[in-house]
Amino acid sequence: MGKAELGGPRRATSLVMAAIALAIGIFAARANAAVAAETGFVLNTFSFLIWGALVMWMCAGFTMLEAGSVRTKNASVICLKNIGLYSIAGLAYYLIGYNLMYVDVGSLLGTITPFYGSTPDEIALLNADEAAAADAAAKVVEAGSYATMSDWFFQMVFVATAASIVSGTLAERVRLWSFFAFVLVLTAVIYPIVGAWTWGGGWLKQMGFKDFAGSTIVHSTGGWAALAGVLVVGARLGKFRRDGTVKTTPPSNVPAVTLGVFILWLGWFGFNGGSQLALAGALDAVAMSNVLVNTNLAAGAGVMAAMSVSRPLLGRVDLLAVLNGAIAGLVSITAGPDVVDHYWAIVIGAVGGVVCTAGIKAMETLKLDDVVGAIPAHLFAGVWGTLAVCIASGGDIFTQLVGVLAVGAFVFSASWLVWKAIDMMFGARISHTAEEMGQDVSELGIEAYPEFVVVPDQDDIDELRALDEER
Repeated sequence: MGKAELGGPRRATSLVMAAIALAIGIFAARANAAVAAETGFVLNTFSFLIWGALVMWMCAGFTMLEAGSVRTKNASVICLKNIGLYSIAGLAYYLIGYNLMYVDVGSLLGTITPFYGSTPDEIALLNADEAAAADAAAKVVEAGSYATMSDWFFQMVFVATAASIVSGTLAERVRLWSFFAFVLVLTAVIYPIVGAWTWGGGWLKQMGFKDFAGSTIVHSTGGWAALAGVLVVGARLGKFRRDGTVKTTPPSNVPAVTLGVFILWLGWFGFNGGSQLALAGALDAVAMSNVLVNTNLAAGAGVMAAMSVSRPLLGRVDLLAVLNGAIAGLVSITAGPDVVDHYWAIVIGAVGGVVCTAGIKAMETLKLDDVVGAIPAHLFAGVWGTLAVCIASGGDIFTQLVGVLAVGAFVFSASWLVWKAIDMMFGARISHTAEEMGQDVSELGIEAYPEFVVVPDQDDIDELRALDEER
């Protein structure tokens, strides 16, 4: 082929290369420029809604974990409790809780103003005609970086998580409506006050307290409330025998428990990732990526650590302890998942798994009955995770300790008083007969697995006979 013949293809190639170079230059310029305000508004809002929906899915995880952990005669009540607590949490947080937590917060709490809704500018945008829509949208974007109710939705699903912790701990013996009464107070008042002190800008936030996604604010709050409930309601019949030994209560449905933990693990990506609270630029995208990776690493480390120490601490490779190790790793990293050096996430998660497994043993030694191991996984690991922020996320040890102790003292005291009041007014615990029959039959008149033949537990029969003789 001669030079004249090569001229056409060369010119075409040059034009293509020039077009590619131009496209790369335009793309690079756009990448380096800030995201347009309205685009950032849309991305932030969408992030809140998607991550919030993923956190809501954690309710399904808690349901599976709890329903599989209890005896089959109590599985239906667990399902009702979990869908009920999510509904109560949403309504209570809408009517009262969010306002106490975020609206005009001083040092202690926000305004006690019921209801919460879109801003006047957002309402004007929704009602604007086509000609006025652009100006109305510009006012909304100028006033804020996300839709008002998208933030409310994301914050609401967190409070439901705190309530779920209490549900698992007190399973198989707490009255259904007494539990719902406590959830109402927890989600409308107790949790929002803790939130106002911290995320709402109150006194702990002003001190510099760090809790990225809620190791203390969400998980320890739920754990302290559960611990108060355990002390008021007491242990299940026969859990701690008269000779001082502990009766083992293995999960009734191991696949369901495992599925529940995997669902929680998945939902935690929304829990921690969404707590970046923005997705409007490269900085947010990189930070969120690190958060998700650290979340995953900590959970895996929690599993392996719990598996390693369960035999020396519990006398066996305990499946429930291993599954709780994953949750403990997740809880532990939640206070500081934005740490840049990923190996710290592994260390923090692994320590969380050990803390949780040791906590399970300690709970048995103290004869405190926690059906799903929620107190070790959420309270003990939550305290550790909050203090671990000092290692690699810039937390001050004094401030972190003050936060842990203040939240613990308030939540435990308030929860204990509420549980005692409920116990005096309605009774916090079901009767011995109802406990032996199972809550499914005694409170709902339905069985989760009606085709199964329930064989009475001899230990439970002996315990009931002993109680009858004492009377």
